[in-house]
Amino acid sequence: MRSRRYWLLWAAAGLVAAAALFFAVRPMFAGQRPVNPVVFSIGPLQLRWYGLLIAGSFIPGFYLAAGEARRKNIDVERLYDFAVIAALFGFAGARLGYVVQNLNVYLADPVRIFMVWEGGLSIHGVLLGGILAAALFARRLGVPFLTFADVVTPAMPLGQALGRWGNFFNQELFGYPTDVPWKMYVAPEFRPPEWAQFEFFHPTFLYESVWNAGVLALLLWYRRLPSAREGDVFFLYLASYSLGRFWVEFFRIGTKLALGLTLAQWVSLAIAAACAGWLLVRSRQPLKNEPAGQKARRAR
Repeated sequence: MRSRRYWLLWAAAGLVAAAALFFAVRPMFAGQRPVNPVVFSIGPLQLRWYGLLIAGSFIPGFYLAAGEARRKNIDVERLYDFAVIAALFGFAGARLGYVVQNLNVYLADPVRIFMVWEGGLSIHGVLLGGILAAALFARRLGVPFLTFADVVTPAMPLGQALGRWGNFFNQELFGYPTDVPWKMYVAPEFRPPEWAQFEFFHPTFLYESVWNAGVLALLLWYRRLPSAREGDVFFLYLASYSLGRFWVEFFRIGTKLALGLTLAQWVSLAIAAACAGWLLVRSRQPLKNEPAGQKARRAR
């Protein structure tokens, strides 16, 4: 009962925060107020909304992982160390992934690889870096990788749901021109040259943010089911996020790679297919909370 009240309290707080955010940014969506990517500046130093949202997501993400770590008898204090390692690996993977996607640009001027203030990060690179960090840290803890991955995975869609709003304040990663009621105004200096005459575009950052919030809810619900196996939360996240990214890419401005699909869509399909295959292989492995009678029937 206490756990239910705890999550209801967090859900209510989330709804209040989402409503406040909606009314705060609504004039910016309509182009009635300019979008400022900087929270405040002191001399040459600036605090940008993108960095604040990414850093801020670590706080609720940590407490989300801490509760599950206690349930699985993992030292919560070690999660502080993992947060640092995951941030470093995730950032390095994100930058490397973006460089690989734009290899011709960076081969022409390799110094630009290290000019991270110009922007350029890949979410699939974040995933790869985060998975590597989790694998190494789980080995250090002496905990099975899938067990540890299930603990920390829900923090990922939470961070994505919050962090995508940084793209809004940066006026980036929006979609094609549109006239839907939730259209997003983009200032002239941020519009692609071929779409310069249009004012409103698909807010694809919002599509991903809402999708990831739904993925988070799905994971939190699923991991309490008696039928959940170790690693299911991890693979369910990869599959569900990939399907959402595949869908959002149809609205986002991007370069088609093959068969009318972008590179991100092909990668997302590959991840979703790999996760489905792995879950099929694991379907006959023991459940986390498998009843004795069901275990006996499975063994026959």
